Amino acid sequence: MKQKILFISISLIIGLLLGWLFFHQSVKTEVKSGQVNEKSKPAIWTCAMHPQIRMAEPGKCPICGMDLIPLGQNNTSTIDTDAIHLSIDAAQLANVLTTVVTKNKPVKEVRLFGKVQADERLFQSQTSHVPGRIERLNINFTGESVVKGQLLAEIYSPELITAQQELLETVKTKQLQPELYEASKEKLLQWKLTNDQISKIESSGAIQNNFEVLSNTSGTVTARKVNTGDHVSQGTVLFDIADLSKVWIMFDAYESDLQFLHTGEKLTFTLQALPGTNFTGKIIFIDPVIDPVTRVAKVRVETGNQSGILKPEMFATGIVSSVLSKYTENVIIPESAVLWTGKRSVVYVKQPGSNEPVFKIREVELGPMLGDSYVITSGLSEGEEIVTNGTFSVDAAAQLEGKPSMMNPSGSKISSGDMQGMDMTDKSSASTKPMKMKVKGDK
Repeated sequence: MKQKILFISISLIIGLLLGWLFFHQSVKTEVKSGQVNEKSKPAIWTCAMHPQIRMAEPGKCPICGMDLIPLGQNNTSTIDTDAIHLSIDAAQLANVLTTVVTKNKPVKEVRLFGKVQADERLFQSQTSHVPGRIERLNINFTGESVVKGQLLAEIYSPELITAQQELLETVKTKQLQPELYEASKEKLLQWKLTNDQISKIESSGAIQNNFEVLSNTSGTVTARKVNTGDHVSQGTVLFDIADLSKVWIMFDAYESDLQFLHTGEKLTFTLQALPGTNFTGKIIFIDPVIDPVTRVAKVRVETGNQSGILKPEMFATGIVSSVLSKYTENVIIPESAVLWTGKRSVVYVKQPGSNEPVFKIREVELGPMLGDSYVITSGLSEGEEIVTNGTFSVDAAAQLEGKPSMMNPSGSKISSGDMQGMDMTDKSSASTKPMKMKVKGDK
């Protein structure tokens, strides 16, 4: 009996020992296995379009309903804590694209608007040199073309008749009193009678009742200022005539663009009335005075117009491509990479040392704008990689995580409600005045 009890006790002890060894090893293995699985499981799930969402398990985004994606667990020991981390999937869904910063030839395109105008130096005013009455007009409407020497009008002038009579009287005493003859002849010459007309009066002995007004230039009549039967004085303007074989294109240049314009530069322009046709000319003159009301200065381009295709008051659009030699050593970045608040200009730079998208905000100084790009005077170096598309999405993620961003230079945690409010108004002041914020080129 004692032997039986002893055997049972020994068997029980052996069984307990074996059970402890077996189950202890199994639990340990399960714990280790559980620890491995726990390490391999993503700790946080987020939404690619709403990175402020943080969940402990997979599911749907409570805002847009998209499937949550695991937030990558990167080795961030060498990454700046102020940088914003995005998963590869989140960056792809937000269409975040990057570009390596390079140096390019800085060419500034200045767009100007203006009109065709007649060359002021080719204007002529046709005046009456004698007082009298308009007996006949040969030019009856504006826009009519005339040539030099063409008869424009006839004027009846009693004063001219008297002067001709004096000439005929002095011709008789020409040999005895040549001074009187020369004086009477000079009077007619001052009234713009030609030597041929005076010789004709002397030889015929007949007095000319009507004075012929001849055109002193070729061109187009731009204004007719008298009618038949009008009485005119000496010096009265009868017609305005403009020679349109050469014309001016007068452009308006804002004061901010004047630094890029220089006399002698080539300018290409188009006319609204002639689409598809390009014209070229050179800048001849830049007005040294800015209009105090419009804040523009006139820029003049001269061009030939023998065909007459360019008509005064036509609208013109000109482009000047100016090479900015001052900025040849500066980098140029796309306009879409810049976030601008009116006081600060920032970009997001991709951080080295990580295979996943990691970006950090950086303030830059902007130089001239070159169409759809900017010259950077400081803040970036050649070879760095910056966000050029989806910049605002990266900035929104930074704001929601309380990291330095466009509206929070120092970085402070904000809620999604605050984010929505900051989109339209400046929360830094009590007023509701719209904030001067410009987002460059997000698609």
